Amino acid sequence: MAESLSPFTKQQLLPQEETLEILKHKQELFIGIPKETSYQEKRVCLTPDAVAALVAHGHRVLIESCAGKGANFSDKDYTEAGGEITNDTRKVFSCPIILKVEPPTLAELELLNPQTILISALQIKIRSKKYFETLASKRVTALAFEYIRDEDGTYPAVRSLSEIAGTASVLIASELMANVNNGNGLMLGNISGVPPAEVVIVGAGTVGEFASRSALGLGANIKVFDNSITKLRCIQTNLGRPIYTSTIQPKNLLKALKRCDVLIGAVRGKNRSPILVTETMVEHMKKGAVIIDVSIDMGGCIETSEITTHDHPTFEKHGVIHYCVPNIPARYSRTASVSISNIFTPYLLKIAEDGGLENSLRFDKGLKNGLYFYHGVLTNKSVADWFNLPYTDINFLIF
Repeated sequence: MAESLSPFTKQQLLPQEETLEILKHKQELFIGIPKETSYQEKRVCLTPDAVAALVAHGHRVLIESCAGKGANFSDKDYTEAGGEITNDTRKVFSCPIILKVEPPTLAELELLNPQTILISALQIKIRSKKYFETLASKRVTALAFEYIRDEDGTYPAVRSLSEIAGTASVLIASELMANVNNGNGLMLGNISGVPPAEVVIVGAGTVGEFASRSALGLGANIKVFDNSITKLRCIQTNLGRPIYTSTIQPKNLLKALKRCDVLIGAVRGKNRSPILVTETMVEHMKKGAVIIDVSIDMGGCIETSEITTHDHPTFEKHGVIHYCVPNIPARYSRTASVSISNIFTPYLLKIAEDGGLENSLRFDKGLKNGLYFYHGVLTNKSVADWFNLPYTDINFLIF
């Protein structure tokens, strides 16, 4: 009787430390990983090792059958790691958290339950207004992993995939120059007594840096062009050796292109990559030279570039072999999957540790930067401007 007359509840009578502990109650996550359906997309968001780490922390992971097949992870690998496998696509999309590499299609969005948390790429350039209207109607909270920022201000997902694309561009060029692929029979390796192959790299960002690293490792001569002196300085520092660098002066660039065996385009723009190598410049290149336009997903920085696919990756123009596949990391799906998984896993564990996504967003500015929908409210200004949609600043919604 005396207990019911007490002006305090049992909760209020707990010591302060206990109350804080209850506030930050660890959340158990239930994550769904659907099979990627986009054309030639073979990557998967979580590797079996990542699933094992999440399951060990008390979380559930439901994987659609064959989701990891493209990256050579079998259903057996996932079940042994503690994951659950299902053939029912609808069941996977009904999970509270959905993890995807490519954004879901409109048909897949219809399968989402209201209030779902969606983590995937956004790829704003190829989305439609209907996509965002569907997210709003489902009151979805959506994160774009290409916008998530690290403590040092970099974008970890973009950087990882750029590292792969940069390294891959040199490996692909090396393949295309081989006789078996009807190339000019040149080798990128530094062979005693044989002049080294000449590689021109336009763009000194992450792709440019890793292309330079790989080309130098194979023994090629490299020339790097960029209009940012800071980037050129950084690339020299990161490579740890002096290399030929130049701002993009048409005269200097043309001179380098006339002599080069490989040209790698790695320049990004705000909306579209600027065209820095004109068709006339390409006409002056050696017959049998190779162009790898890594910027093709943003329109390409070489005037003669046209989008190609992994099935038919090259075409010839003015006697120069062009390789213009927009999704180069998908060619190395296992490496790319491990790389993406390494980014996702710590974030997922942190979200659970913080007691849910809401709490994580409060304290992690970098994660908040990746948010573009919050309970059906659009919070990304770029998306709002692009599609002429109403937008609310996230800081008004999360305090």
